Amino acid sequence: MKPSVGIIMGSQSDLPIMAEAAQFLEELGVGYELTVVSAHRTPRRMIDYAESARERGIKVIVAGAGGAAHLPGMVASLTSLPVIGVPIKSSNSIDGWDSILSILQMPSGIPVATVALNGGKNAGILAASIVGAFNSEVGSKMDQFKTTLREKVEDSALQIEEKGWRKILNK
Repeated sequence: MKPSVGIIMGSQSDLPIMAEAAQFLEELGVGYELTVVSAHRTPRRMIDYAESARERGIKVIVAGAGGAAHLPGMVASLTSLPVIGVPIKSSNSIDGWDSILSILQMPSGIPVATVALNGGKNAGILAASIVGAFNSEVGSKMDQFKTTLREKVEDSALQIEEKGWRKILNK
């Protein structure tokens, strides 16, 4: 299966968060590639990755980074593909706010879609939605995913309404 989503992270320590994006894409059968690309330690690798993504068939890039979190924005400056930033709370972080603001506060002309702190799964969902906008098979799978979410909430509401919240809470 040819990759249509690129998943990159600034460090291997980001893998537990970014693996959530990969796992969601696997569940939907969306091809992806996953690697480490550091904006600060391997800038040439980052440039090569971003500039060659489209010709490799990548449709959207998911980029996770902690701390100064320059990777998503720098990649977005090098490609016209959509970039989804995943701010990651690192051990030397200011409670994750440094990562969030570094990714969220991009200058005009260099947008980065930003998910929640440590939001790897949501990044995978958003990437699949973007791919699904142009691929009917992936789009149908995303429709089913959304239907399943709705059904779970409706089932929860029905259980609380029928059994009462105390019984549900004390389970």
